[in-house]
Amino acid sequence: MAEKSSIEWTDATWNPVTGCTKVSPGCANCYADRMAKRLQLMGNASYTHGFELTLQEKALELPLKWKKPQTIFVNSMSDLFHEKVELAYIQRVFEVMNHANWHTYQVLTKRSERLLALSSDLNWMPHIWMGVSVETSRYTYRIDHLRQTGAHIKFLSLEPLLGPLPNLDLTDINWAIVGGESGPGARPMEEAWVIDIQKQCEAVAVDFFFKQWGGVNKKKTGRELMGQTWNERPSTTQLAIL
Repeated sequence: MAEKSSIEWTDATWNPVTGCTKVSPGCANCYADRMAKRLQLMGNASYTHGFELTLQEKALELPLKWKKPQTIFVNSMSDLFHEKVELAYIQRVFEVMNHANWHTYQVLTKRSERLLALSSDLNWMPHIWMGVSVETSRYTYRIDHLRQTGAHIKFLSLEPLLGPLPNLDLTDINWAIVGGESGPGARPMEEAWVIDIQKQCEAVAVDFFFKQWGGVNKKKTGRELMGQTWNERPSTTQLAIL
């Protein structure tokens, strides 16, 4: 349930929950859905139910066993704030993250309303980063919800970017990740959209990370923007002063 990750902005993944349901256009070609069904066909015991939401209690304490500090993407195969994940279980996940505090955790959700509703019931330590996904301007309200949570480091996953995001309110946002959709049926992303976001981030000193152009063959399209790679992220110095 935990493994080294090929995702450019993290080191490893940890999935105390697997499975999800689609809530917005960014979910249409969900890689986790494809992967879960593939693992089900391969007989992986953790994916007996495919992409049906499943609490993976056997995986809960894995970060405690990883002694080398690393950055961990929490629930790459699900959404911790899915309505079927009870608060008590979310709190157990947070308890593990707070105990295994030598790691940095990246939690990401599209369910910003529930995130905000439960935020005061969660123990937010500086090494737990919280993010929301925003794929088009219709979903920028998720940023407003994120801004009101108790998370110390707040980030945006603007991926898959499906349209322009002009005039973003980046107040109290620390990091923005941008990426195009990849895999079968990948929808195109325009360069102008990405450059505009980079300029917005630069103007207010928000760290900017460009993940990929995407497409059917993401290795071929690469991840250079304006002739360079963009790997900015919140620094350990920033965390230390929180």
